[in-house]
Amino acid sequence: MTNTEQDRWSRVKGRLRTSVGEDVYTSWFARMDLESVHDESVHLSVPTRFLKSWIQAHYAERVLSCWQAEMPEVHRIDLTVRSAIRATAPVKETVAPVEVRRIERTDGRLVPELRSVATAPVSASHDALGGSPLDPRLTFASFVVGRSNTLAHAAARQVAEGRRGDPVMFNPLYIHAGVGLGKTHLLQAVTWAGNSGGERKVLYLTAEKFMYGFVAALKTQTALAFKEALRGIDVLVIDDLQFLQGKSTQAEFCHTLNALIDAGRQVVIAADRPPSDLESLDDRVRSRLAGGLVVEMGSLGEELRLGILRSRVAAARAHHASFDVPEEVLDYLARTITHNGRDLEGAINRLLAHSKLNNQPVTLEMAEREVRDLIRPQEPKRIKIEDIQRVVARQYNVSRSDLLSSRRTANVVRPRQVAMYLAKTLTLRSLPEIGRRFGGRDHTTVLHAVRKIEALVAKDTALSEEVESLKRQLQE
Repeated sequence: MTNTEQDRWSRVKGRLRTSVGEDVYTSWFARMDLESVHDESVHLSVPTRFLKSWIQAHYAERVLSCWQAEMPEVHRIDLTVRSAIRATAPVKETVAPVEVRRIERTDGRLVPELRSVATAPVSASHDALGGSPLDPRLTFASFVVGRSNTLAHAAARQVAEGRRGDPVMFNPLYIHAGVGLGKTHLLQAVTWAGNSGGERKVLYLTAEKFMYGFVAALKTQTALAFKEALRGIDVLVIDDLQFLQGKSTQAEFCHTLNALIDAGRQVVIAADRPPSDLESLDDRVRSRLAGGLVVEMGSLGEELRLGILRSRVAAARAHHASFDVPEEVLDYLARTITHNGRDLEGAINRLLAHSKLNNQPVTLEMAEREVRDLIRPQEPKRIKIEDIQRVVARQYNVSRSDLLSSRRTANVVRPRQVAMYLAKTLTLRSLPEIGRRFGGRDHTTVLHAVRKIEALVAKDTALSEEVESLKRQLQE
């Protein structure tokens, strides 16, 4: 870069600082560098994708105007993300730079026209916003619908097919399910479908990626840019919310969630449990999450498992035309592999590999041998604290609200203590969480109840039988 170009760049930065103000300049432009000036174009670089995306969307014309005040012949700004280790020439993104030109209107005024130099693929535009990686296989076309996921699928399609400016029916959309039941598939399908329309910015982030982005922004002093970039998204999709940790990160997530919902932007979230069971999150966040549409994706029924298997075989046959799985083998796999969809896909992959590598047809005997470790014992029923309260209240002829109340009469205290004891022994919930679910009691109250019932059960046969009966009702 010549001294003349460096002087011009200093004057342009001074104009930008005056134009946007010190705070905005520090957040957005302090780390922007001039790479080169060539004919009618200026090449600039920034260190992060968030900065690049936001500047292109909101300040491209402002930057161009400041340059044209110094060099009237400039008609284009190229903005790229430079590599962490500075090379002789910056590493360019796969996303095409935005071209800003002046066009003359009928009244003689010059107005900006922003257009992409080339059309970027959906995955590239998503990556440019700093999104988590997308799997091209996880689309609505490959999602198998069954009784356990019909509502979640319909709600996700509704979100994906919306357009900018449409009223939001339910916000946030919160989908919860166990491992391997299709949450991530639906969320990525929403992202692929939403971005392919071109109107809206749909960003898919895992909770881990959100945390990493926020911490990195704090370290590089671009937190304001990070926040504004997220809040400029039309549809924010967050996966695995149960992994969100840290008070400052959770606070930022809460502010982002509120800002997007209040602005009429769509938020889609997935986790392995309902909002009420996310103990690590603040009460305000749980309340806001529960205020939208909360949908549970249940376990896969045998018919749905068979549909998934057929879908995976068809997908494999697209690359291996001779691959075939007899119907009796599919029926066997659907009947015996009951844990989740990933095990079903793993079973098909094993049969494909064995058939191709050994040049043998798929048989029932082969399937029984190859997938033995995927056949797991039936998992015990997942028991919820609400179920315990309901069953105990019915057993002792009191109401659930009595168990949660502050009443201390004998006919309420004993059932409440039994319910707390069962919550501690039949669930993985902590003492503070159990206390919170029993009317906001302290964890020491729960501990006292658990020890009290343990002592009584050891010497009171009638109470011991009652407790065992309640356990059987809850586990059936």
